[in-house]
Amino acid sequence: MHDGYRAVQMDNWDEPEEDQVIFESEEYQEQVNAEMNAQMASIVSDDLPVLPLRGIVVYPMMWLPLPIGQKRSIRLVEDILPENRMIALVSSRDEQVEEPRPEDIYTVGTAAQIHRVLKTPDGTIRLLVQGIERVRILEYVQEDPYLRARVEMIPETLEENIEMEALTRAVQELFRRMVELEPQMPDELAVMALNVQDSKQLSYLVAGSMRLTHENAQAILEMDNVFDKLMKLTQLLKKEVEVLELGRKIQSEAQGEMEKMQREYYLREQMKAIQKELGEEDEHAADIRELEERIVAAGMPEEAEKEARRELDRMRRMPIQAAEYSVIKTYLDLMVSLPWQQTTPDNLDIGHAHTVLDEDHYGLDEIKERILEFLAVRKLRAERKEMREDEEDLRDKIRREREGVVLCFVGPPGVGKTSLGISIARAMGRKFIRLALGGVRDEADIRGFRRTYIGSMPGRIIQSLRRIETKNPVFMLDEVDKLGRDFRGDPSSALLEVLDPEQNREFRDHYLDVAFDLSQVMFITTANVLDTIPGPLRDRMEIIELSSYTEAEKVQIAQGYLIPRQIRENGLRPDEVEFRDGSLREIIQGYTREAGVRSLERQIGKICRKIAAKVAAGEIAERVSIGAADVVQYLGKREIHSDEIIERVEAPGVAVALAWTATGGDIMFIEATRVAGQKGFLLTGQLGEVMKESAQAALSYVRSRAPQLGIDAEFFSKSDIHLHVPAGAIPKDGPSAGITMATALASLLTGRPLRPKVGMTGEITLRGKVLPIGGVKEKVLAAARFGLNTVILPKRNDADLDDVPDVVRQEMKFILVDTVDEALDAALCPREEDDPSGEAAGAAGANVDGHTPGHTPAFEVTVGQ
Repeated sequence: MHDGYRAVQMDNWDEPEEDQVIFESEEYQEQVNAEMNAQMASIVSDDLPVLPLRGIVVYPMMWLPLPIGQKRSIRLVEDILPENRMIALVSSRDEQVEEPRPEDIYTVGTAAQIHRVLKTPDGTIRLLVQGIERVRILEYVQEDPYLRARVEMIPETLEENIEMEALTRAVQELFRRMVELEPQMPDELAVMALNVQDSKQLSYLVAGSMRLTHENAQAILEMDNVFDKLMKLTQLLKKEVEVLELGRKIQSEAQGEMEKMQREYYLREQMKAIQKELGEEDEHAADIRELEERIVAAGMPEEAEKEARRELDRMRRMPIQAAEYSVIKTYLDLMVSLPWQQTTPDNLDIGHAHTVLDEDHYGLDEIKERILEFLAVRKLRAERKEMREDEEDLRDKIRREREGVVLCFVGPPGVGKTSLGISIARAMGRKFIRLALGGVRDEADIRGFRRTYIGSMPGRIIQSLRRIETKNPVFMLDEVDKLGRDFRGDPSSALLEVLDPEQNREFRDHYLDVAFDLSQVMFITTANVLDTIPGPLRDRMEIIELSSYTEAEKVQIAQGYLIPRQIRENGLRPDEVEFRDGSLREIIQGYTREAGVRSLERQIGKICRKIAAKVAAGEIAERVSIGAADVVQYLGKREIHSDEIIERVEAPGVAVALAWTATGGDIMFIEATRVAGQKGFLLTGQLGEVMKESAQAALSYVRSRAPQLGIDAEFFSKSDIHLHVPAGAIPKDGPSAGITMATALASLLTGRPLRPKVGMTGEITLRGKVLPIGGVKEKVLAAARFGLNTVILPKRNDADLDDVPDVVRQEMKFILVDTVDEALDAALCPREEDDPSGEAAGAAGANVDGHTPGHTPAFEVTVGQ
């Protein structure tokens, strides 16, 4: 029984063939069993040397060759031979431990008998051992020079019943299927397993023959019940059989795919032979001929044509089934589809361009003037081209003549930046294409992917030009200020070459890998803010700022553009609805408060939809005229109240600051209050570091001027000051609120409220100087939008008032100040003892006469008073 098992397990062990046992008597079997029992009893009574095994588990009834090379293992074998050949074979918990100690070894192993010892030339020893019975280590009695331990025999429990028989047959069947699927296992193993009658022997035969993890092999050895061992083996055999069947299925499918490819290859070869006999071209030759004709017709530059022909030659020598064939074909399709020479002739009629621009947009004179200048230059250059060719200019050898233009429209949302690009293209007679850059984070979106990657494609610049089929379109790069940046690269850096007139003549996309001329493209970028655009990129563009619209401009835009569009979109006719100017002003003042006109258009559309619903229901048959009083029935209650600012600044300690945001100008309230305490200064409203420092400077200045302002010099030691900027969910930062914070603190501590409808902006120093700030135009327009009539500005911002529209300058008064004292005199109402009648408190927009003694009054600019 064991010899047959040994013959399977020891293919490489030189062992002489043994005689086959034909018959053994019962008396002989009883004698053999008695000797075996006596031998097992000796295992329990005596302590055994322990040989740790790494990565292997030895089972009872198993013959196995074991190579050993450690000194203590060799010493163990030399000491026990030849008198005692019994050893305990126990597996180590960690295969990485070279010399495992008792705590590194499992407690359950197999008592084995050494049958043969061979010594090799390299000094190692090979043992032939036979597993006898399971043993459990009770205690170690020796650790040096090798391990010895007291052990006890732990035979398995075996219950012979119908369940055991069924489970045994299931294991035999699964093992047979595994042997059939595993080509490295001999068929004799399956025959041997089918002939085994002992369930215990079957469990160890199967466990020793199949691939098991070290943990599973040890778990099977430690199980005391043979039924449990067979159940565990059933689970492992099912999984192994499933894996082997899946592997055979995959191998069969792969073989079938290979055969299919060979069959298709033979069929194609036959088709080529048939086409050759008929005088027809095959698919490969047709592709080559078509691409060759398109390369000639594309008009490529020398470098691009050379690269295209090189790839075509590679394609010509390549079979159509090759994977790279389609890659080269896709690349050449792109090359021949690009507009290397195709251009759209410019309409250089300046009068026509002026008419188109006026039709599409109201105002925007600066941009319209810039486009007309561009067309005028193009017209003169075209007319005087022959004259210039006769003149030799040395500068042409260094710098090439630039043909395109790169403009950047900067302004708040809704002022018409994107639509203006479409209008410019229409005025010039060019094609228009728009590329949204908001959120783009990958450099490859601009430059493309190199062809070494699977699924490579050109960048969005080249793809857009391929779709538009011309090399001189109006190309709008929308939201350039919202480009991202991460580990994939910096798209804004990739745009440096695209938007540089000195470099974009030879723009190299990573996918194309040849130069493409972008110099004739008119690039227009749009942005809400300039701060987020990198300096080198900003330097390559001509910045044109679009400011917020005034109320009068919004009325004109609504009458000329928004209302006709909403009438068309809502299915109405022009003679069915009319918006009077009063209704538009009511919508602007009471329902929208924005720099552009998007919200205004939405409100107009809302009214048109309600009218359309009534027209469709037959409730209206006459022309509907919308006046200011009619707006409330269509839009509901007024959302914005004009008296809000007056109500909020009635109490001392509140001032109105003018701010600039990405959506245009805005106002914000600065509120200060005083509570009992000791030198506390609390700032709230989600303020940035710069704004916090401005508040500290404002407080320090007010404390330093306490006697002149009539404030108790010890007020700070007896009080806590709380400065708050409402809308706490919105982050705020910047130095321009310094003058407003100082005014709010002075108003609180002097008890003098702010004059009604006064807004201010300016940065301050600890010495009380008012420094210039930016965004004056947007801030003034915001003040007009919110109903303010007086604006306090730094004196050095005087020149910025020239940018303010005349209609706004006529309606407002500007007070230019050089010091904080001047601002306080202009902003705060006089003390009651200085003005007992109280008339100054209500004199909104009147000249400021009251001022602190010893200080020069503020310089006033009163236009149209």
